[in-house]
Amino acid sequence: MSGFHNGRDVFEYAVLRVVPRVERGEQINAGVVVYCRATSFVAARVHLDEDRLRALDPSADVEAVRAALRAVECVCCGGERAGQAAEDDPGRRFRWLVAPRSTVVQPGPVHTGLTADAEAEVERLLDLLVR
Repeated sequence: MSGFHNGRDVFEYAVLRVVPRVERGEQINAGVVVYCRATSFVAARVHLDEDRLRALDPSADVEAVRAALRAVECVCCGGERAGQAAEDDPGRRFRWLVAPRSTVVQPGPVHTGLTADAEAEVERLLDLLVR
């Protein structure tokens, strides 16, 4: 697919949501995960608005949420920091990260788009959907 649509590649992304009280279902966007198969690129960027988190749950464990968000970034990086996913290729790491789960940090639905620069897309989506 590389070179598809004037040098633009298909990419996939999901928003990372913080759901401090799973039983209530309230959430804030706290990051994005982007994957581009054509360039074997996967990355996450996070931004946690602590005031918004505390507005949803005054007793939220902010450090635990930050640790969970950092773990997503580590899985994207691969290598020993990725834990069990250390040997997985970027596509498998992305699929694992966007699999539904009922934890405090949850992925939203996967969306697709076209980009000439997947790395720049991560920052663009973080600005558009999270900050």
